[in-house]
Amino acid sequence: MSQSITAKALAEMLGGALRHCPPDRPLSEVRPLEEAQAGALSFLANKKYAAQAREAKAGLILADPQADLGDQPTLVVENPYWCFAQAIGILHPEPEPAWTEAPIHPSAQIGPGVRVAPGATVGARTVIAQGCVIHPGVHIGDDCVLGEDCELFPGVVLYRRTKLGRNVSVHANSVLGSDGYGYVLVDGHHRKVPQVGWVEVGDEVEIGACVTVDRGVLGPTRIGSGTKIDNQVQVAHNVQVGEHCLLVSQSGISGSTKIGRYVTLAGKVGVVGHIEIGEKSVVGGNSVVAKSLPPGSFVTGYPARPHREWMEVQAAVNRLPALLKKLRAKGE
Repeated sequence: MSQSITAKALAEMLGGALRHCPPDRPLSEVRPLEEAQAGALSFLANKKYAAQAREAKAGLILADPQADLGDQPTLVVENPYWCFAQAIGILHPEPEPAWTEAPIHPSAQIGPGVRVAPGATVGARTVIAQGCVIHPGVHIGDDCVLGEDCELFPGVVLYRRTKLGRNVSVHANSVLGSDGYGYVLVDGHHRKVPQVGWVEVGDEVEIGACVTVDRGVLGPTRIGSGTKIDNQVQVAHNVQVGEHCLLVSQSGISGSTKIGRYVTLAGKVGVVGHIEIGEKSVVGGNSVVAKSLPPGSFVTGYPARPHREWMEVQAAVNRLPALLKKLRAKGE
């Protein structure tokens, strides 16, 4: 849900000054620079994206006083990222839940053959296609969509606007669409960046128990068709997971990372944010991926490096005790 506001009104609310922008210009959403159109607000908080900002089609761009964006419509503020967070809350207010006493909201659409167990709830305007099975204790929020033959096991929570493809299984106590972990430090306090995106899951996906998939800040977090996710995996906001990936237990993927098709993350793998892992790559267990990987990589270690190189390093480390013993003996 979004609402419209004029550039002048927004400037007054954020304490900024307009440049090259009509004060009555309507703004109805917040979008990234590469996606923003005439009715959207965007922001520049990192100078390395200045060239992209100068070419953006946004109706208004938040920027600090030192930014040179030419004749781009700009709202000059001291802290663009904090103002961006506030603007999300202004233009994308959190909707009030449409609670009813009935477990299934009257506006929900339930397909033929759907089984909804006692203790499960289904929110407003949610669509559940034929053949789905909803176990006890499941909560499905407003405006969700479930494709045919999905099964949600006890305790699963789908936050609002979550979309599942066909034949998706989500095991007990997993949560899809919870807030992403986004904060900005302002005057010594961590202020929340509203998370107003959603989660999209493709066809034939299986999600294990106690998995968390956060919704995007503005757009979707995606899990590609055919991907299988083990128990206790964390997928952060705006992550894009390709088709037919294997994400093994206790792995964690940080925000805005892109995972190509047929990628395997073995157990307890950590992946930093804003990088890309090329298709058909394999990351060994207990590894941490700290930079982008080309397609077909096989890496292990901390930080992750080519597997053969990591094995050579480990072999050298294993020889250190004997080497130190020899050096001490010579010293004596």
